[in-house]
Amino acid sequence: MKIEIEEYSEKFQDWAADCHRRYWRSTMVVSRGKIYQADALPGFVALLDGKPAGLITYHISKKNCEIITINSEVEKKGIGSAVIAAVKKKAVSERCTRLWLITTNDNIEAIRFYQKAGFEMVAVHRRSIENSRRLKPSIPLTGKHGIPIRDEIEFEMML
Repeated sequence: MKIEIEEYSEKFQDWAADCHRRYWRSTMVVSRGKIYQADALPGFVALLDGKPAGLITYHISKKNCEIITINSEVEKKGIGSAVIAAVKKKAVSERCTRLWLITTNDNIEAIRFYQKAGFEMVAVHRRSIENSRRLKPSIPLTGKHGIPIRDEIEFEMML
């Protein structure tokens, strides 16, 4: 299986919108109290044997690049690592000094993945999901493994 990376473009729009709805319940994403329209952000698509299999979106502000969404349709094939590498390369080319992201306290698999990918946990924003639910009421109360979703965990990688 060969992974190819392409910049997110119109040709992936329908697939990406469907992907965001499946994984995020909407194309709207909230991070640290800010609303993003994920399907309008720049990003990269991972193609596995020519078919879309992964998506990452990001937002650059000043010298910070935040990964807003990351999804892989097929686990443990290198898709997540490949799209992170693409965003990291873009962030470096834009002279960013920090690559960062947020996940929630219930997302145990993501917490493990980000640390293995070289990100460091730098903050736990306790009970911040209460504010996020005001902006996006579809955020569930309970997440993976029956864990209550309460906190945002901030990871970063200095570039």
